[in-house]
Amino acid sequence: MTVTWEELGWERLASGVGRCRLPGWDCTAGLVVGEGSALIVDAGSSLAEGARLRTQAQWLAGHRVTHLALTHPHFDHVFGAAAFAGTAVYGPVGMDTVLEGRHARDELRGDAVRNGLDPASAEEAVDALVRPHHQVSGEWTLDLGGGRRVLLANVGPAHTAHDLVVLVPGDPEVVFCGDLVEESGEPQAGSDAVPSHWPAALDRLLDLGGEDALYVPGHGAVVDAEFVRRQRDELATRFGVSQ
Repeated sequence: MTVTWEELGWERLASGVGRCRLPGWDCTAGLVVGEGSALIVDAGSSLAEGARLRTQAQWLAGHRVTHLALTHPHFDHVFGAAAFAGTAVYGPVGMDTVLEGRHARDELRGDAVRNGLDPASAEEAVDALVRPHHQVSGEWTLDLGGGRRVLLANVGPAHTAHDLVVLVPGDPEVVFCGDLVEESGEPQAGSDAVPSHWPAALDRLLDLGGEDALYVPGHGAVVDAEFVRRQRDELATRFGVSQ
């Protein structure tokens, strides 16, 4: 069966590149299609949501999902990862420690339930939590075949102690920012945030993407470099970071 991005509620950003805005927390999931391979960026907030993402991505790609990149260790981005069994999972270095300890898992479960996730779904997701198989400490280039290369870059700490972005070269270039950038609300800084480093992380993001890229926030509509620059300045003011 042939389906279009739009029919499945996905926004097509460039050839073979798109994203969807998931219900509940307006969290973004991305898809990059290669030759015989496909990369998903972030996995949704539950195993059921992850399974839906995987099914839709495979319809759009025409083959199985082979790679999963997790931008940071918050429940709405990682709880669906176990639905991608058999994929190579990438994350920022140190993320595995957040996802393996009992205290950290309890914190993730509690955060999910406090934010409205069904307790049974939260428990199921925590029991099945997937740690990254490949940890990115600087930059990592993935070859997805057919001339499609994707850059994974560890630009944190900032929104959390572990923040990864995904750059897809092309015309236009697409940058999946995770929650380093948010459009539908003020960027959230929880107890695991490192506010003093956040503006510098956005400077690095802008250096990587450039002026003409499409920047895909973790929550909200796609933005441009000027929006990211403005949010960078707002964060610097908010947290008293010298510019």
